[in-house]
Amino acid sequence: MVEKRWWKEAIVYQIYPRSFNDSNNDGIGDIQGIIEKLDYLKKLGIDVIWLCPIYESPNADNGYDISDYRAVMDEFGDLEDLMELINEIHKRDMKVIMDLVVNHTSDEHEWFIKSKSSNDNPYRDYYIWKKGKDNNPPTNWGSFFGGSTWTYDENTKEYYLHLFTEKQPDLNWENKEVRNSIYEMMRWWLDKGIDGFRMDVINMISKDQSFPDGNKDPNDDYGDGTPHFLNGPRLYEYIKEIGEEVLFDYDIMTVGETFNFGVENAKKFAKADGKDLLNMVFHFELMSVDRKDNNKWIHEDIDLKEVKKIYKKWNKELEEQGWNAIYLGNHDQPRIVSRFGDDENYREESAKMLATMMMTMPGTPYIFQGEEIGMTNVAFDDIGMYRDVETINYMRIQSRKGRSKDQIMEEIHRVSRDNSRTPMQWDDSLNAGFTDSTPWINLNPNYKEINVKKALKDEDSILHHYQDLIKLRKENPGLVYGRYLTLKEEDEKIFAYQRRFENQEFLVILNFFGDKEHLELPKKINLDDYELLISNYKKNNISGNKLTLKPYESLLFKLS
Repeated sequence: MVEKRWWKEAIVYQIYPRSFNDSNNDGIGDIQGIIEKLDYLKKLGIDVIWLCPIYESPNADNGYDISDYRAVMDEFGDLEDLMELINEIHKRDMKVIMDLVVNHTSDEHEWFIKSKSSNDNPYRDYYIWKKGKDNNPPTNWGSFFGGSTWTYDENTKEYYLHLFTEKQPDLNWENKEVRNSIYEMMRWWLDKGIDGFRMDVINMISKDQSFPDGNKDPNDDYGDGTPHFLNGPRLYEYIKEIGEEVLFDYDIMTVGETFNFGVENAKKFAKADGKDLLNMVFHFELMSVDRKDNNKWIHEDIDLKEVKKIYKKWNKELEEQGWNAIYLGNHDQPRIVSRFGDDENYREESAKMLATMMMTMPGTPYIFQGEEIGMTNVAFDDIGMYRDVETINYMRIQSRKGRSKDQIMEEIHRVSRDNSRTPMQWDDSLNAGFTDSTPWINLNPNYKEINVKKALKDEDSILHHYQDLIKLRKENPGLVYGRYLTLKEEDEKIFAYQRRFENQEFLVILNFFGDKEHLELPKKINLDDYELLISNYKKNNISGNKLTLKPYESLLFKLS
């Protein structure tokens, strides 16, 4: 028996506020700018808006370094603006979830300022402080953004832990007072009317308290600390406590960002005592299919059979007791059409194919701003044009190793997080209609060709394809709740599967690459029995069980 919930049927749209829409022409997107575009999102078919951090922050990591959880960043507006946004979203029968960033704060947060003021300050234990070992940091762990995870404080003669930048000290979840302060803050926001949380790096909050060194590759400067802070010993206890102290009292949506989590953990955290600890998680297995040894900077060709295995595993394992989050891109990833499609020769076709896949998979689909018009990666000429701390650090570290600038820039062009952070392309006017001022980061120069205004006028655009797919998903519960059945698992070019629910059956066929492909379906499937609901090419009659697919062709059929 399938349990129907509103968040399972929702289509989520992720907004990166800094780059979405600038209402006051200071070059930075803001809350009033989002309000101006709500009707556009409603028309697209969006049910839930996920807002990336809008809290007060010095912006060492674009808002993921929070200095006050209950205040709004001045550049975006104020609390009154945010309350207006929440009300305007609800007025349109949509919901809003906000980022919950509680693995770390900013080093400018009041808690950390007090914590580092002296070794015996009552807030000292809000963060993770350790003495060094033999004039070295407490462990050899490397930060996600380069360098050590430990920074020495001259005043108190100890090191503090930061898995990200040194301006993002990790909170000490072992301290019950820290947890209670977080729960109080979460309730404060839920009582203001938000509809849930996307939980940033939530599976990093529990650390191995023995703080051992990580395994070290001879070519690396630092050891791998991830086995000691991912999915730590008290993670389940903490998440369950979050549920009991906060989440179970509200009808809300939760999605955890969970790096290296694994499907077994997803099952464990999906249900406990009949309650959802996390409604769903963002796992990262698909995000590794084009990476060699899971290193984002080293490219590897996509193996479609591996993609199929990942979808099959997660869909099968969570079928009875969990739920999936379906995404291909976000603010930390390259643009999906540049990564999984072909942004030069088949941009429209491949963008539509990827949309078809996302909207026909089991789980809740997440669209990142600009995906719906096929926005692409950007290739800035100079490192000075980049704003992302990870990208800038990568250039500095790799240059120090003596690598050529051209080689490093090629890697940055492919995977920098700034690929997804260039301003939203609304029209072909100056700065794509994002701002009348100088934008905080340069636009992708292709905005005159790729923009919302142009897409709205073209009935065959990527935008309209998204709109049509969302409508089909809402009209057909089988596309939300249907069982997932794979076909042609060994085919290296074509992705085909069925969805079955009650009296509905759907067939999805995707050519994942840029060549013509021939497909012979199992004999039990006769396309004469199916109605073609949507395709990314104009189709003539289809019959029998044999097909020739054009580059990146996608087809969605329903059994008549």
